[in-house]
Amino acid sequence: MTEKNRVVRTIKEINKKIEKGEVVVLTAEEFSQLVKEVGPVQAAKEVDVVTTGTFSPMCSSGAFINFGHSVPTIKAHRVWLNEVPAYAGLAAVDIYIGATEPREDDPLNKVFPGQFRYGGGHVIHDLVAGKKVLLRATAYGTHCYPRKYLEKEITIHDLTNAILCNPRNAYQNYNVAINLSDKILYTYMGVLKPHIGNANYATTGCLSPLFKDPYLKTIGIGTRIFLGGAKGYVVYAGTQHKMEVKRTPKGVPLFPAATLMVLGNLKEMSPEWLVGTSHIGYGCSLAVGLGIPIPLLNEEVAEWAGLSDEDLFAPVVDYSYDYPNGIKRNYGIVSYAELKSGEINILGKRVPSVPLSSFYKGRQIAEILKNWIKNGEMFLSEPVGSLPGAELFSMK
Repeated sequence: MTEKNRVVRTIKEINKKIEKGEVVVLTAEEFSQLVKEVGPVQAAKEVDVVTTGTFSPMCSSGAFINFGHSVPTIKAHRVWLNEVPAYAGLAAVDIYIGATEPREDDPLNKVFPGQFRYGGGHVIHDLVAGKKVLLRATAYGTHCYPRKYLEKEITIHDLTNAILCNPRNAYQNYNVAINLSDKILYTYMGVLKPHIGNANYATTGCLSPLFKDPYLKTIGIGTRIFLGGAKGYVVYAGTQHKMEVKRTPKGVPLFPAATLMVLGNLKEMSPEWLVGTSHIGYGCSLAVGLGIPIPLLNEEVAEWAGLSDEDLFAPVVDYSYDYPNGIKRNYGIVSYAELKSGEINILGKRVPSVPLSSFYKGRQIAEILKNWIKNGEMFLSEPVGSLPGAELFSMK
């Protein structure tokens, strides 16, 4: 192919097409099918943007909240929302509520120690749903903040600010969890039956955002995304982010790799896309709806965005001994096509495969993003900086 015939686009050019109503957008599943039919070069000529989506428990999530000054004023030292502790070591009335923080007097924990029905993720869901939440705060009292106790019911509309800020979301690939022991295991990957009775996994495969841009060439600091039903942003790499992992010839990481720190206005979000969850024997979390548009800047980006479930692979990891002891060992690599079939082969045994992510909701998110862009309700943003590790890889 000559340079004259190459597809080269900029985000600015795509935004002009969005403004004119001329942009062509496909979901990741639709685009993967198109690539199978016509190849990535022709597909890149026909399509401008590919949309992705995932909906899954994402433990490293939470919200910054400013609950406003009282009369007399208070410098909160300890704070609870519906009896879930929030972190108050920020400023007078600034707090952070973490998704996995359990309720202190959870009735389920009294009957079954270590079991929790309600936590920070549920508080966030209740706030977004417009429900009343009981706020309690204690303080040691100062001359400028003399009040020592505050208790009141609040809704999200009463809050000065409510900002969803998740330190680690959208893992680029993750483990397939199994249990080689003879006892049931209760984990953040769900209930794992003994003797490899099941295999649980946690991404939406070809719909998963970071699989569609494995080297992070279009996703960076400032990228505009779908977050919790509203428009949010990538603000930096997430915790545990890493790029130097073993990959397939097509660039797909074979092990957990990149992650994102994301942020958005909680007041604009929807309880449909932020749902508090409880995991038997593990605790509480928050299921987060997240989607990222991938601008097809050239054929190489189109090739990555067109990867199908057959091209994506995940490692099988034992959670009975290896994972808790930090042993880097896997029991095979399986494709997401195999995982989505409902059964995989592990050590010669056919094992049911169970997703923690919702494919249905992932498809919905990709479709919503697609419509936002086609209808001119959302424009793409040029990253103001690359995420760490992206500089290690160059375009062809």
